[in-house]
Amino acid sequence: LRALARDRHQARWQVAAVQPQLPLFADVQALPESAVELPVPTVGEDLVADYQTLGTTLGPHPLTLLRSRLRALGCRSSGELQSVGHGDNIAVAGLVVGRQRPQTSSGVTFVTLEDEHGMVNVVVWRDLAERQRRALVGSQLLKVSGRLEQKDGVRHLIARRLEDVSPLLQGLDVRSRDFH
Repeated sequence: LRALARDRHQARWQVAAVQPQLPLFADVQALPESAVELPVPTVGEDLVADYQTLGTTLGPHPLTLLRSRLRALGCRSSGELQSVGHGDNIAVAGLVVGRQRPQTSSGVTFVTLEDEHGMVNVVVWRDLAERQRRALVGSQLLKVSGRLEQKDGVRHLIARRLEDVSPLLQGLDVRSRDFH
């Protein structure tokens, strides 16, 4: 809708101006208002507004904006996993898209993480899930350290440590789909 308004802030301002005169002020002549120039929203502000209204964004993925901070925590992106060897120890971080613990899994929890390049499948064994339950079930943004297993183009990260790094999202509300 950029043809109607330059940006989100300007659109809200224009919509707020389309309000009928209240009866209390019916006899008062409205004074002309000068044009208001609002600051253009940042990429982060647009992203948060998109998630608040739609639950997703057509703009950059949230982790694109956090990648330098995630690198400082030692996290690789899903796009970098092509160059990682079978059995290598790595750390990744991603938005928790889903958690599953099927009845037939003997207590194993499968977690799907999403970043700006794709998905990472994580296997969390029962003992780790019990020790780090808070991070496992409460994270929106999860850092996983573990061993990468690759065979025939299928990749799984076998978790050894889970860390809730959701505070990096600064209030961005992302929801996972959990099946237990």
